[in-house]
Amino acid sequence: MNPTIALFPLNTLLLPEGRMRLRLFEPRYLRLMKEASSGTRPFAIASINPLVSQHHQDRICPEVTLVSIVDFEQLPDGLLGITVEGTGRYQISKRWQEYDQLHAAELTPIPFWTAQNTSAEQQLLWQKLQLVFKQYPELATLYPQPEPHNLCWLVSRWMELLPLTPHLKRQWLKQDLAETAKDLELWLEDSLEEIS
Repeated sequence: MNPTIALFPLNTLLLPEGRMRLRLFEPRYLRLMKEASSGTRPFAIASINPLVSQHHQDRICPEVTLVSIVDFEQLPDGLLGITVEGTGRYQISKRWQEYDQLHAAELTPIPFWTAQNTSAEQQLLWQKLQLVFKQYPELATLYPQPEPHNLCWLVSRWMELLPLTPHLKRQWLKQDLAETAKDLELWLEDSLEEIS
């Protein structure tokens, strides 16, 4: 991997195997896309911490997800749209801004959960996710081949979707996969009863 990568800060979380559509219009992000698609420099999705001021050093969370571009299109409004997929989790070891205010960083790999089979009790996560996909078909189109029997995939998708604070998401991501799955099941029972 190139020793430096570009960062695309967003108010959301993307994890490995997660997909996201992005609209690009700012020159710095068009440059980011050109560099990534030409193989010059990859980029990562970085979560923004909304609880600190815009110029605070902790505004960008220190863990990021490296992505690859899996599709691109010209949108009806003339802007460039790309679809990215998470490929791995990394820790920012050094971060700076370039001449056009594009964030760049040096990264260190960090461990991430591995695939595990879901248990019968954990199927609630898939059942509820199917309901979300039914309500938001544009989200479902990002995953033409979902992995309902892969606990890592299911938990990751919920971690991306749920409106949890960055602090809580970071805490859950540091836990064992089964423990985070249990926390999610409890959260879903308490908070998403209206979906079913």
